[in-house]
Amino acid sequence: MPRSKKGKRGSGKPGLKNGVKGDSSDDELTSDILSHYSSASEGASVIEEPQTVDEQTAQEETEDKLKQCIDNLMDKSAKTRLAALESLRLAFSSRLLYEFLTERRLTVSDCLERSLKKGGAEEQAAAATLFSLLCIQLGGGDEAEEGFKILRPVLTSILIDTGASLSARQSCARALGMCCYVSAAEDGEDLIQTLSLLEGVFMASYPNREGNLPTVKPGAPAVHTAALQAWALLLTLCPASKINSLLDIHIPKLQCCLQSPDVNYRIAVGETIALLVELGRDIDEEFEVEDSDSLCESLKSLATDGNKHRAKNDRRKQRSIFREVLHYLEYIYFFFTLTMERGIFRGEDPFGVESVYIDSWMRRRIYDAFKEILVSGVRHHLQFNPLLRDIFGLGAPLILDPTVRNNKISRFEKHLFNAAAFKARTKLRNKSRDKRADVM
Repeated sequence: MPRSKKGKRGSGKPGLKNGVKGDSSDDELTSDILSHYSSASEGASVIEEPQTVDEQTAQEETEDKLKQCIDNLMDKSAKTRLAALESLRLAFSSRLLYEFLTERRLTVSDCLERSLKKGGAEEQAAAATLFSLLCIQLGGGDEAEEGFKILRPVLTSILIDTGASLSARQSCARALGMCCYVSAAEDGEDLIQTLSLLEGVFMASYPNREGNLPTVKPGAPAVHTAALQAWALLLTLCPASKINSLLDIHIPKLQCCLQSPDVNYRIAVGETIALLVELGRDIDEEFEVEDSDSLCESLKSLATDGNKHRAKNDRRKQRSIFREVLHYLEYIYFFFTLTMERGIFRGEDPFGVESVYIDSWMRRRIYDAFKEILVSGVRHHLQFNPLLRDIFGLGAPLILDPTVRNNKISRFEKHLFNAAAFKARTKLRNKSRDKRADVM
């Protein structure tokens, strides 16, 4: 699989059985594909014997089923198309399919474009998510960039259409952020256009001239949340000059949005404020938020919120996040560790000897964005996908001898290794930021 470009990121048919439609065949196809992926990946990271004829046959059968799913994306039945989209989503998130998809990327892109233009709300949302997975599978190379340029206008038209389905707009916002992050980081014009587009969506939740928050229709906060998070993801690629122009504009407005009645939007706002402050201090170590005392008071209120009219889980989630944001802003220090080791990865999974350390708001936003698209498949992609391993400074995928794979290194040693790798990646990204500054 080719490396990503220098300077990038973080630097039978389903529903048919013997010609008869039915839900059971859709489930059977999905189950067969995932079953094969699960068994095929168990020993993928150790030195193996040459593939047997049976394994080769199983691989061919799986690819035939995936081809059938792709064919079903053009079926007249919306139910069949949705089943195919779901089967492909599960396959793309749980397995690397670079070679298979490189040969069929244009076909898949054309099918997704058709679903986005002519499909219903559910189909549009599923197609936007699948397109994000396609870009991740293609690894941020020329193929992903070409696909993004083709589908960006369609995703944009759905996102800005206030009459479109809220779920479809939400998925399109995430897709625009992720696909731009993966495939268009070196193109300053694409980056700025996407940032401006996403701004135009979530700024509808900003306070008016009198400082009052607008009344939004039910479901709109979910779209604003997706757009804000996608915008924050792209901020991690912006040069210092662009960051400076955004700090004074957005931090005061976002502070007002901390009073939003929607818990998920409040949390996204708090995390974005912390990210903006972190990016500002990366540029100027003495950067401070204007009226920081008022901001800290608002955060403290949310970090200790005990209002009974809020759901218990919402209160718990909100308090946890805002304690972290408050701690960071009060002490300008944040260390959040996410460890993925044998406690989570059972059996012989070789990722048990690796860890991903999220020690900044920037890294956290990037990780959360991929996790939201890949769901549980993020672990498999962290283990094998060169794009994600490059972004998080994990190096080339490990190939461990069975005699040594159980020898765990200490958490501290893993942290030092990953921190050093990420520091080197940050230096490379900063160089590419300087180059993009001229374009912007």
